[in-house]
Amino acid sequence: MSAPSFTPLSDNFAVAPQLAPEDMAALAAAGFKSVINNRPDFEGGADQPAADTIGEAARAAGLNYVHQPVNGANIQAGDVATFAQQLDTLPGPILAFCRSGARSTRLYQLAISQR
Repeated sequence: MSAPSFTPLSDNFAVAPQLAPEDMAALAAAGFKSVINNRPDFEGGADQPAADTIGEAARAAGLNYVHQPVNGANIQAGDVATFAQQLDTLPGPILAFCRSGARSTRLYQLAISQR
């Protein structure tokens, strides 16, 4: 079981493209403690795994899981504030994902720039 591809942005945070329920155990084995899903359900169509299904798999693997859907083309101040709160309260290391990883990267950059 190998962990899905991810990009570290700090010692305690990484981003990844779309993940599936079957990726959660590998993420836990790789040392992650929390997962943030920034993708709205079915944004990519019916083949995209549902947030609830990913969350069940994450919790079964011992991970903390948060579904914070964000419109990547229209990130709001409230989205950034919520993301920053997750960074401050979830156990790390944290992995956030979206379609490509770009939206989660942008949220992270905006959140840490406000500290």
